Amino acid sequence: MRLHAAGASLSAISRQVGADRKTLRQWLRAGAMPSWRHPRRGGVLDAYREHLDRRWTEGCHNAARLWRELTALGFTGGAPLVRAWATARRRANPGKARALQTRSGKPWRPPSGRRVARLLMAEPRTLPRPARAFVQRLLEDTPALAVTFTAAKRIERVLRKQSNKTLADVLAVAEITQLGSFVAKIRKDITAVETALRLPWTTSPAERQISRIKMIKRTMYGRAGFDLLRTRILHTA
Repeated sequence: MRLHAAGASLSAISRQVGADRKTLRQWLRAGAMPSWRHPRRGGVLDAYREHLDRRWTEGCHNAARLWRELTALGFTGGAPLVRAWATARRRANPGKARALQTRSGKPWRPPSGRRVARLLMAEPRTLPRPARAFVQRLLEDTPALAVTFTAAKRIERVLRKQSNKTLADVLAVAEITQLGSFVAKIRKDITAVETALRLPWTTSPAERQISRIKMIKRTMYGRAGFDLLRTRILHTA
């Protein structure tokens, strides 16, 4: 109001105050800036903040686990909402979020999803003791993953011809798990999959020769022609 009384234009006031010219025009017509504020709206997490605060204080900083606990209490929101709350809480108190450590005192980082998949599908006897303990604890704390793991193992045994169950039976069970999209892709070419399980033929020898040709070609750094490549393939053991 003082700037306007001094003769400043709306554009100059807008640049100096940081408000839009239309907003400034409304304020000037009203004679003052409105003092009201929008009331704060409650969120779907408000009814569960006491539980979240208590579990966070107890040391549970896993957003996925917190979301599962809230779901059991009747929470209808999604996991990203709880994850955002945990992220904000972790940023607000960075010193309190202590990283997990191994017995040797080194910081422990959870394995990637690809690494977890390899650990789950590997034979337990081939894994070191810490990896076996990790897999066992993971399956105990994640029932949905345990169901998916069981279905994946059944499919693996059928594909390796180590089970008396049919492919249709194991796919029907796996369809209701997190492997649903994988099962849908298999069923698009189910005839070829069933034929591969029934016939004794395999493309492994051809795949081996293709890998051998690629290896020989790469050792020449792309500088040799077809004649030299053909000679090396025919005369290299």
